Amino acid sequence: MKVLFISSMAIVAPDPAESRKLFIDVLGLPLKRHEGDEYYFSESIGGSKHFGVWPLSQAAEACFGTREWPADRPIPQACIEFEVEDPDGVAAAAQEFQEKGYDLLHGARTEPWGQTVARLQTIEGAIVGISYAPWMHQT
Repeated sequence: MKVLFISSMAIVAPDPAESRKLFIDVLGLPLKRHEGDEYYFSESIGGSKHFGVWPLSQAAEACFGTREWPADRPIPQACIEFEVEDPDGVAAAAQEFQEKGYDLLHGARTEPWGQTVARLQTIEGAIVGISYAPWMHQT
């Protein structure tokens, strides 16, 4: 697996409004609201491709297809995604994780917005994704 860069870092927030206070009101980060939902993010913070405050309900939906995080899994506090060269690299990484004994939250799949991603959860509870986001490869 060849990781190109960290493509995304997000705080997973059970109470997104409260979490945004720190990042917007106190730190003054230029987070904007994603149209139609509670996800706030920025792709213009120096040294970062993408930073967000991801509602726990959206993380649960992305990983499990339900807005409730499963009770038998640790509630995540953060998500980090590592970018690879192409969608096939995501599938290969997912297979490599499984071969090395890691249980995936979901295998490689392409989201409606065009990102291909596979995710697992670490023993600490963090969500780790291997991603290919086409817009991050445009020059």
